[in-house]
Amino acid sequence: MKKLQINMTLLLCLLIVFVTGCQGGGTSSTEDRSRDEIVYASTKDIRDINPHLYSGEMSAQNMVFESLVINTNEGVKPALAESWDISEDGLGYTFHLRQDVTFTDGEPFNADAVKLNMDAILKNSERHAWLDMVNEIKENVVVDEYTYKLVLKHPYYPALTELGLTRPFRFISPKSFIDGQTKDGVSSYAGTGPWVLTEHKEGQYAIFTANENYWGEKPKVSTVKWKVMPDPQTILLALQKGEVDLIFGADGDMIDIDSFKALEEQGQYTTDISKPVASRAILLNSNKPITGDVKVREAFQYAIDKKSIADEILNGSESVADTLLSSTVPYSDLDLEVRTFDPDKANKLLDEAGWALGNDGYRYKDGKKLELSIYYNSNNAQEKTISEFIQSDFKNVGAELKIIGEEKQAFLDRQKSGEFDLMYSLSWGTPYDPQSYLSSWRIPAHGDYQAQIGLEKKEWLDDTITAVMIEASEEKRQEMYKDILSYIHDEGVYIPLTYSRTKAVYVPELKGVTFNVSQYEIPFEKMYFEQS
Repeated sequence: MKKLQINMTLLLCLLIVFVTGCQGGGTSSTEDRSRDEIVYASTKDIRDINPHLYSGEMSAQNMVFESLVINTNEGVKPALAESWDISEDGLGYTFHLRQDVTFTDGEPFNADAVKLNMDAILKNSERHAWLDMVNEIKENVVVDEYTYKLVLKHPYYPALTELGLTRPFRFISPKSFIDGQTKDGVSSYAGTGPWVLTEHKEGQYAIFTANENYWGEKPKVSTVKWKVMPDPQTILLALQKGEVDLIFGADGDMIDIDSFKALEEQGQYTTDISKPVASRAILLNSNKPITGDVKVREAFQYAIDKKSIADEILNGSESVADTLLSSTVPYSDLDLEVRTFDPDKANKLLDEAGWALGNDGYRYKDGKKLELSIYYNSNNAQEKTISEFIQSDFKNVGAELKIIGEEKQAFLDRQKSGEFDLMYSLSWGTPYDPQSYLSSWRIPAHGDYQAQIGLEKKEWLDDTITAVMIEASEEKRQEMYKDILSYIHDEGVYIPLTYSRTKAVYVPELKGVTFNVSQYEIPFEKMYFEQS
């Protein structure tokens, strides 16, 4: 039945492709458009791209604003800082800045601009508390015009990695500040990056123009048009009609996997998929009556057929996750128990937890039905289908699962409130995993915190995460990460499902499409059209 539903979806996608092809796309918009502009379709508007806040799209912020260093597959590399020195005690980072950089409004980029930005970030430290780096900054010092020194309270091992994240340590022109700050908004979006935001019609589109004075390798096309199309099927049709050149992203920004596979098999477009970048999991709320029982949480680990989700729903595009973080993530190659699909074991654990099977096929305890709800972001093309699959698996062990899709903001608000039994969770992937991802577990605004708050050792967990960030000994850090990840695994707060990947679909003439280290970045500046 599950497979039949999936194949029907695939058939519909192929039919759309066929019908559109027969219509000839009407007048081909591709032929009418400049080959000096990339049209990218996204389900989301760019919103406010102030680099020191969190409401804007990260890939748009990454186009305009830059950091001192950048995370790459080869590690941390220079960006706005040409080089740096680290003091022997690990507390002082002296950055030697590039001297050929200006903001796009003409303001010079120098040590004064760096200090102003860093001070503005610290003025809003509570908002950035998910990143312990902010809490560890003791002082920002202008050594000379092009030398800036960052002084920390303790040696903080992920300092350079976190300085290279998309936010908040990116630099905006001092002219954009309002009353010397950025936390309450900015007057313009002048950065130093390869792109300039030149037009934005909220909820419709944004135009990014190549920065002619960019200090680095300049973009290969003149403009990127970011079109907002909330419905993935609308994106698919726009691609077929030649109105869109590129679809790029993870779940929430992407057409569903059946459509992706249909386009891949059709061969009219180029499709590409990244290496596994993040972990897709289900949160089990330890602070709720039913999922507060560790035996119930453990039972659900065995109740879900993850291999079928990976093979059938995700068409083999993602691999089964046995642990929350892949063994390829730093400090995460641990010998943890693998819980594979085993309905008999799930039933046994539910029996032991006191949930007895009734005549209607559902379990009851003290007259109460084993009934739970799972919440998902309704903009996500995969999560509804995965939820329906899990609903069927849960029914097989006597649990009723209600599926509730919510708009993104409502979904995020529910994470903060903790009002959920089950909820989707996606780790942030490289370069955030494990340090920044685990650091966020200590913040009440995150669903991870709310799901963990019922754990007996939650206080120990948060304290250990804080301590591991400033542990100077590599050997001790290994042990501390082992303790943290083992505890979370044993408590069964997460059901790891798959390791997710970023996907791209684009017209064959578009070249240079690659994936950055972070799933939240789109390297538009490397893309260009092949001339015929």
